[in-house]
Amino acid sequence: MMQSRTHNCGELRAQNAGEHVKLVGWMENVREVGGSLAFVVLRDFYGTTQIVVETSELLAQIKGYNKESTISVEGTVRERASKNPNQPTGDIEVVPEKIELLGRCRYNSLPFEINRSREADETQRLKYRYLDLRNPAVKKNIILRCNVIAALRKAMMEHDFLEITTPILTASSPEGARDYLVPARKHPGKFYALPQAPQQFKQLLMTSGFDRYFQIAPCFRDEDARGDRSPGEFYQLDMEMAFASQEDVFAVCEDVLPPIFAKFGTYDIASQPPFRRIKYLDALEIYGSDKPDLRIDLTATNVSSLFEGSSFEVLADKTVKAVAISNCALTRKQIEKLLTDCEVQAGAKGYWFKVDEKGDLAGGIAKFVDKEAASKLLPLEPNTLVLVAGGELATKLVGVMIKTFGPACEGHMDKERYEFCWIVDFPMYEIGDESGELEFCHNPFSMPAGGLDVLLKAERGEIDPLTITADQYDLVCNGVELSSGAVRNHDPEIMIKAFELVRLGEEDVKAKFPAMYNAFTYGAPPHAGIAPGVDRMVMLLAGESSIREIIPFPMNKNAQDIMMGAPSTVEQKQLDELHIAIVGEGGKTERQAQGQHRGRGNCFSENLHCSLPKINS
Repeated sequence: MMQSRTHNCGELRAQNAGEHVKLVGWMENVREVGGSLAFVVLRDFYGTTQIVVETSELLAQIKGYNKESTISVEGTVRERASKNPNQPTGDIEVVPEKIELLGRCRYNSLPFEINRSREADETQRLKYRYLDLRNPAVKKNIILRCNVIAALRKAMMEHDFLEITTPILTASSPEGARDYLVPARKHPGKFYALPQAPQQFKQLLMTSGFDRYFQIAPCFRDEDARGDRSPGEFYQLDMEMAFASQEDVFAVCEDVLPPIFAKFGTYDIASQPPFRRIKYLDALEIYGSDKPDLRIDLTATNVSSLFEGSSFEVLADKTVKAVAISNCALTRKQIEKLLTDCEVQAGAKGYWFKVDEKGDLAGGIAKFVDKEAASKLLPLEPNTLVLVAGGELATKLVGVMIKTFGPACEGHMDKERYEFCWIVDFPMYEIGDESGELEFCHNPFSMPAGGLDVLLKAERGEIDPLTITADQYDLVCNGVELSSGAVRNHDPEIMIKAFELVRLGEEDVKAKFPAMYNAFTYGAPPHAGIAPGVDRMVMLLAGESSIREIIPFPMNKNAQDIMMGAPSTVEQKQLDELHIAIVGEGGKTERQAQGQHRGRGNCFSENLHCSLPKINS
């Protein structure tokens, strides 16, 4: 028995009829039937119970309460004459003898109807998130998140991983995204950084002699929001294993994740191990993306030869890729609308033609296509839609086309399942879009396939560094990247040589990653790891399209917490203690602008310029 109540609002059943009970909760709704009869819906965390007020005194009392006030109800349980089979407590009702107000709602109207809060404007939902969370449909995602995290933690401990927390205040590191900086009061002009990931710390744990580490790790990155990315902070199932290979990491993930997806997922079917493995370059060639949604059966085909010397100059003598969609019933208007959506996402225009019921090419760019030549490259059965992408962005565009048209074309996507795959053999290097020079493609701490020998060959000019692959892998589910991981580069000599190829010497590595470099010189074990995103995982399990739906108190798209009013200004005293001056237009501090300058208040931090990409886990 609980002190403030005998039962919760989702607990009572027909066998409780005749019992004297005390319930507490929010007054969700009141339906007055007469001068002495009203039906009240009482809601708490666990469910709802119908309260039947049958006296004029109690009716007058509750009429003085606004909806969403919290009350206690003492009375007797009785079986309902008219049962509600859709409600767990639908067989009973409580006739109150006493009603007490516990917490008054002081507003006659609410920002939105609680049970329909998901229909409200997102800004309103986030401003009044504490009301939004009262909606059982919203609350269930947070409960799911709790249960998934508990299951992940249990599974990892069963696999002999130790949960170890790593620092939140650490050093700034060039990890690709922008750091959140925290000024150090006792060290004027210097800053801590919130960790973008526990990357270096977990590798240091392996060097310290720990064998298997994990944590549900908070990560902080000052980056823009997307449907599958929350600005500010997110959580990941961070793990690392000593004396481990790629196969060891795959084995753990393939053992831990399928049961969780099968138990908690919206869909009943999840990939069973071993997960399909796709080489990075093959993924781009076949699916136009390194995050393929394998529930879609559409693939890309290179059809550049169709447009060699073509009078359609947009595609003539360019890389051209096509996607053939059989039994497509989309109208011209629908096709054009979806292609416009693809153009917005990919930044490039797509084209189309169709095979009509007679087998003739029609619509779109059909007049520029030789049917006989096309039939040798593509399956051109009647009612086949062919999407075409050309130019420098052909691969990206065709990937967007597959993910856009797959769900829209009946029979080409098995939506109700979870399909995992590994993307492997990432390039170690790439040519930077801005620099035009060699840069790390993904994770600079990944072990290059072939180790030191392959780096020396590249240095001597015997091989193209762009052909070097890394022991880097991504875990993808339903077109969403759940995680990046890698076999780590644990050898200082190999690390230095890998950085030298991108014009960064030994001193640069020592300066930017001193702890890790120094630790590796004391004998580091081979190690590997990965860090599946918890937020993205729960989003997939809940069947949501926005990651904000599974975060208790999310920021908006502009990285603002409009409920708490963050980010916010602070008092001048706080800035003074931290040796910080706010610089406005013209380089003047706020005090200078107000004629109140009391000496130099600016602090400067070193700008680190480094062509390093993000360091994923």
